[in-house]
Parts: sequence; structure tokens; C-alpha cells
Amino acid sequence: MRQSFTSRERMLAALESQESDYVPCSFMIFTAFRERCKDRLELVERQLELGLDAKVELPEFPIRLHPEVEVKEWKEKPVGHGYPLLHKQYNTPSGTLTAVVRKTEDWPYGDNVPLFDDFLIPRSEKFLVTGKEDLESVRFLFAEPTSEDIKEFRQKSAKLKEFASNKGLLVSAGWQTGMDPGCMGMDAVMWLCGMKEAVLLAVDQPEVIEELVRIISEWNLKRMEIYLDEGVDLLIKRAWYEGTDLWSPSLYRKFMVPVLEKEIELTHRAGAKFGYIMTSGVMPLLDDFLKLGIDVLIGVDPLQGKGTDLGLLKQKLGGKICLWGGVNGFLTIENGNKGDVEQAVYRAINVLGPGGGLILSPVDNVRDTSEHTWDNVMTMIDAWKKMRGYPI
Repeated sequence: MRQSFTSRERMLAALESQESDYVPCSFMIFTAFRERCKDRLELVERQLELGLDAKVELPEFPIRLHPEVEVKEWKEKPVGHGYPLLHKQYNTPSGTLTAVVRKTEDWPYGDNVPLFDDFLIPRSEKFLVTGKEDLESVRFLFAEPTSEDIKEFRQKSAKLKEFASNKGLLVSAGWQTGMDPGCMGMDAVMWLCGMKEAVLLAVDQPEVIEELVRIISEWNLKRMEIYLDEGVDLLIKRAWYEGTDLWSPSLYRKFMVPVLEKEIELTHRAGAKFGYIMTSGVMPLLDDFLKLGIDVLIGVDPLQGKGTDLGLLKQKLGGKICLWGGVNGFLTIENGNKGDVEQAVYRAINVLGPGGGLILSPVDNVRDTSEHTWDNVMTMIDAWKKMRGYPI
């Protein structure tokens, strides 16, 4: 094997479950560092200065509503000592959809209610989609990118791809860390319906979830085609809410597998790798991942991933599916000590590294900006540089 690889070559070797010159390290999300940078190129440059295998992410498309949709928002004062209620109404050609959210002290959006966001799930008094009667209207929330959106995307992508080519870096699309939702499935269903409500609908009115998933998938596929036309190396789909912490394996196969089959086939036909973000509840689905042909499981969390067994993951998926992660971000990097960090890096590389197919990363994010956390980030990077040779 040759002694030196570009970062892109190193990452591609890992995505193909092969060895390169050493195990790559690429943070799947790095909010604390991103906030120190003025734009994405500075973020990449500063990660390269640390020796990391940073990827270049193509921009996301803005979320567009059908042009005939009218949006109204208003706030109601609380009764007694309760929180104010934020109302958002979408008047579509097929009917009206309404969301009502409690504005808690930590609500980050002022008096606005976003269409997609994790903050919605625990604070919503009413979700946009409650049953079959809402499906015709919800289609109008998933408009295709406009010609101007596509033109702007192409222009920005050209500059980013030139930068990646000059630096020898991997190019990804479909999910831009910390920004727009990107390619999604059940994450969007949960934001539209609520977590508990979506699972109950899947059991009591499966046709509602089936149709909602189909609407979202058709929207995803059109966006994916544009991403893939750019010749990206990796297309990423977020699936935090698709694991068995929430869905039984049978419901996963009923609702998610048919969608994934189309998306993965489209991605592979374009010559790209398919990345799938699921940080917990993965173990009962490993055979499904193998049958689907997923290239990389992003978010392997040894501590907060429910039931995650690094040894069994490597045994089942080694040589077939790349594993991205291996170190917990919150408990180990943000709240652990130097010894915890070094031990986590050692274990991840020694269990997941043999034979290739590992991209080391904290899972799923490093948010804290304290000196303690930054010291642990540097400890992780230093430990990786010392241990990154492939174990025998």
C-alpha cells in the first residue's frame, strides 16, 4: 500500500470499507467550532489546520411552499402563569393546516414557528398533521426548488467543488450540518405529526403515515437528483427518528425500507455513496442495512446509542458498511476527562478500525464552547494522531 493518500482518497477508502494510510477523523457535526468561523470555507480550513479530514458540504435548498399557500402567524397571551401560545396557519388550495406551540423561555425563534425543527416536538399543543384529512393540504408544503434556487445552487457548488478539488477533499450533499433539514424521512414526519402521535397513526391509520412518507420521498428524490448531478462523493440522509427506539423493525420495513430502496438505487446509479444518520436503535436493523446497500452508518455512539455494541457492529457490518463515529460527544468530549477521551479513542480504533471502514468522530455533536471541552477536543485529536494506524 502506498504511504500517502489525499483526504478524499482516505475518506473514500473508508466509505468502501478498505484501509488507506490511516484511519480518517472527520467530525460529523462541530457546532462549537462552526460558531468561531465566518463561513463554511473557513470552517474547513481551520479543521484542516488541525489535521482533520474535513468534508466540503454543498449548500441546501431553501424550504419552499407552493406559491398559492398563505401563511398567518399570531401570538396569544398566556392564561394565568402559562407560556404564550404561538399560532401558525397555512392556508392551502386544499384546506388549512394549523400549528400551536408553547413559547418557552428557551424557544429560539422569537414569535415565529418553523416548519421543521426538534423544538416543535415537546412544545406543540397542536401539530400540523393529525389525520387523513390533512394529507391533501400538506402536499403544498413541499414545493420543488425554483429555477433561481437551482441556478444559485449550481453557482455556489461550482466554487465549493473547485475548493475541494484543490484541497483534495471529499464532497458531500443532502445534509449540511447545523443548517437546513436536508434529505429526510421520518424526521419530517415527527415534526409534522408529533412523535407519539406519528407512532400511533402508524398503528391505527397506517395509510396516513404511508402517504405522508410518500409525499416527502417524492420531494426528496427531486432534490437528490440535483445534488447527484453535481457529481458528489457522498449523499447523506438524516434518520435520527427512524431507529428502533421509536419504531419496531416491522414498522421500519413497512414504511422506511421501500423509500430507502429508491433513494439508494438513485444514489448508486449516480456513482455516489449513500450515508445514513442514525445514532441510536440501530442494532435490530443491521441485516436491513446490509440488504439495502447503505454505504456508511453515520453516528455510531458507544454510550448514548441504545443497545449499540461496537464489537457486534464490526462483526456484522465490517467490510460491508463503513462506520462513522465511535466516540460519544456529550458524555466523553464535553463532560469527560482526558483519560476518558483517550480511552474512547483507543477503543473505537481498536474495535472498529481493523481492516478499514472506520471514520472517527464524536457523536453526534460538540456544542459546548468551554475551555474544558476544547481541551478534550484537542486530546481526542492528539490521541487519534498517535493511534490512527490500522490495528492488526
